[in-house]
Amino acid sequence: MLVFTNKTKIEAHITSLKQAGKTVGFVPTMGALHQGHMSLVKEGLANNNLLVVSVFVNPTQFDNAEDLDKYPRTLENDIALLKTVSKNIIVYAPSVDDIYDGNTVAKQFSFDGLEFEMEGRFRAGHFDGVGTIVKRLFEIVKPDNAYFGEKDFQQLTIIKKLVEKHNIPVNIVGCLIHREASGLAMSSRNVRLTPEYKNAAPFIYQTLKKAKAKFGTKSANKVTEWVYKQFDNHDLLKLEYFIIADVDTLKTVKRKNKTKTYRAFIAVYAGDIRLIDNIALN
Repeated sequence: MLVFTNKTKIEAHITSLKQAGKTVGFVPTMGALHQGHMSLVKEGLANNNLLVVSVFVNPTQFDNAEDLDKYPRTLENDIALLKTVSKNIIVYAPSVDDIYDGNTVAKQFSFDGLEFEMEGRFRAGHFDGVGTIVKRLFEIVKPDNAYFGEKDFQQLTIIKKLVEKHNIPVNIVGCLIHREASGLAMSSRNVRLTPEYKNAAPFIYQTLKKAKAKFGTKSANKVTEWVYKQFDNHDLLKLEYFIIADVDTLKTVKRKNKTKTYRAFIAVYAGDIRLIDNIALN
């Protein structure tokens, strides 16, 4: 398995492969890989001649310095897990300096208002950091197809907007949420959950499924009120937000429209660990 830590070297390698007519798939990650990532990797391997997986904890998308410090960094384990899927994967594991050239600052982006909804309300500057790193990685890897999980549905929507606004020649592929047997959406943060919180966390998805069922007959406001009450009565999990939004604009729905498609989004604290999830409603 080829592992690159230098952008110049991986750019040269990928350029030679593309000149030979190879199609390039790309899965950008922050490491601490799990089976959710592997589902993206398998999708990429199945639909491209070669696959690049980046492993980089991006400092500019963290609004909380403590969260950045605690984020798991497990490169050796990540490479070992990737090898169980295929030894033909190319890994790009750069340093912060290799990406940012000594200027670790996010650029400012406009995503036509998508960045101010949900996560954007609670994590100042987060999507500037996401836009900065994803655009930079696309410039280095130059993929034909890039794969992102729907667990970060807002991020997926914003990356599609990034590609559109900056005329980046890459096809963005959204992949279904991969869940643990309990229903908990797979996340690198899950490894930090204590046994008590790990047992409690499946309540998030259970609540989403019940909210979906209620959305068939009740208004968005009624469903939202019901969800808040469920978490008010929970001893361990603290709800940060629950929002029902239009999938195109990500704006909170006020009144249901049969011609629109909606999704429910949730962010919950399990102790000091923040978990997000979402579910399609119609």
